[in-house]
Parts: sequence; C-alpha cells; structure tokens
Amino acid sequence: MVFTSGGFGSVYKGTLREGTLVAVKKLDKLLPHGEKEFITEVTTIGAMHHMNLVTLCGFCSERSHRLLVYEYMSNGSLDKWIFPSHDRQTRLLNWNTRYEIAVSIARGIAYFHEQCRNRIIHCDIKPENILLGEDFCPKRALSCGDHGEGGTRGYLAPEWISNRPITVKADVYSYGMLLLEIAGGRRNLDMSRDAEEFFYPGFAFNELKKGTPARAADKRLKGGVQEEELSRALRAAFWCIQEEANTRPSMGEVVRMLEGSAEIPEPPMPQAVQEMEEEGLQTVYNAMKRGLLHEPLSSSSVIDSRGGSKATCSYSTMSPR
Repeated sequence: MVFTSGGFGSVYKGTLREGTLVAVKKLDKLLPHGEKEFITEVTTIGAMHHMNLVTLCGFCSERSHRLLVYEYMSNGSLDKWIFPSHDRQTRLLNWNTRYEIAVSIARGIAYFHEQCRNRIIHCDIKPENILLGEDFCPKRALSCGDHGEGGTRGYLAPEWISNRPITVKADVYSYGMLLLEIAGGRRNLDMSRDAEEFFYPGFAFNELKKGTPARAADKRLKGGVQEEELSRALRAAFWCIQEEANTRPSMGEVVRMLEGSAEIPEPPMPQAVQEMEEEGLQTVYNAMKRGLLHEPLSSSSVIDSRGGSKATCSYSTMSPR
C-alpha cells in the first residue's frame, strides 16, 4: 500500500514475515554514481544509531531497483500534529508532548553535528521531515551524500543565498524556525491572520519582549502551557535564527537551553523581524495580500545549490517519506 510519495520515490507500508510493520521506499531517482554510491550511503546510515534516528532495517539493490526498508513510524509526520487542518480530523498535541518532541529533535540534530565521526548537516529540517513513532518519539531519517540540493523555503538560513559557506549553523537556523512553529502550532507565515499575527516570528518576539509570551502559544491549548518552558523555547529559537551564523548557538547548547541546564540571555531582535518592523507590518501585509510579495523572509526564501563546507549534507533522498 502506497501511503506517501516524494521527489525521490514512493513509500509503501509493508509487513515482514514475523508481522513487523515497515516502511519501504522505492527510489525513482538513482544516485549520480550508481550502485557503489548507494551501497556507501546505506553502510553509513546503518552504522548510525540514536533514539531520534529512524532505523534502517534493510535494503535491496538489484539491477535498476533501489529499495530501502525502515522501521514504521505509526503517527506519521509532525506537521499533521501541530498545524490545524480542515480536511482531516483535528489532532492536537498537549504542551508537555510537543516540548519533549522539540527537545528530542534538538538532541538528534546535536548527534549529527557533534557525535558522528563525520559531521553531518541535514539541510532540510522542517515538520514534514520529523516522523513520530507510536509513543510520539520524534525521529529523523538520514541520507548521506551531497546531491546538490538545498532545503525548503521558509526554513533556509541566510547563508544559502549569500557568498558564505554552509555549516552546521544552517541547521541551527532551520531548527529555530521549526521550534517557533511547534510553540505556536501554526506556520510562521500565515496570511489568513491579521497584520499583527501573520508573521509569527515577529509576533512572538514582540510578545516575549513585552513579558507576555503566553499570548504567542498555540491558542488551541487554551492556556495549557508551561510558561517557563515556552519562554525558554522562544528565547532559544530567536538565538537560532540570528542572521550571523557565528552568533547562533550550537545544537548542543540549544539542548542545554531547553533542558534548563543553561541560562538563556535575552536574544537580540532577529534581522528578519527588524526588517519587517522597519518596513511596517501593515505595509508588508497589504503588499502580500495584493500578491506583490511572496515571502517576507527574503534571507531564507530562495533555494540555492551551493557548497562551501567539508561537512556532509543529508537530504531526503533516502528518507522514508
């Protein structure tokens, strides 16, 4: 049974002989260097073990067929649980669950950046790429090898479109944007809202600055949040999305911030928020409503294929999605 498809292939739900459910991905696009590169990537993935990484159970490489067998993640992707939807039954994660998800995602990225023999940059961190198991433990599927692609509009760090190298700090930026969406239970850009709230990073930063962070929490929770954790999440996120990569924390530092073992100084206003404020929220909102602008975050709205780092970029080529 096909239950999802993407740019690199379709994913099928399957069952092993002993009854174990698995996700089988059939790759439609072969890797540039064929079977040798495929086997190398599979070997790399199979050698990595972390509670927040999807387990690769097996593979098939026969003639033109490339299949990957992953553990089955029964609750699907994170986006289905944090964003409202009009075409499916409402799903809502309570605050404790979503905060633990946020911390676990950070631990997984920190593992890539700081504990792997070869430092790995994921390059495409977003809710759709975070998979949830039966117990809502978040996991990310790993693919190794630079396939010449960037990430996703809205989550890209500014250095993707500037003449600066891509480092692990690009993932930190993307995680910050993801963390904001987890806290707010909404997309960072939502034109169905009014001029004050359509750009969530700006709205949340102003509420944090005013000492009313609870106003920036997912309204569907009806106040059922731990305000101290919410403040930590927002402060950490705003440090993550700073314009200059060297001012962003490492993912290990982000983990300690969220766990409460590290103090979080008040973050400076991110440049994207500052530019929005200077332009005028109402002005930008009206322009976007008229279709004159497509994305206020100009620094993260363009996908650019470029190198500049010796670290390995990981994309969703071999992800079970």
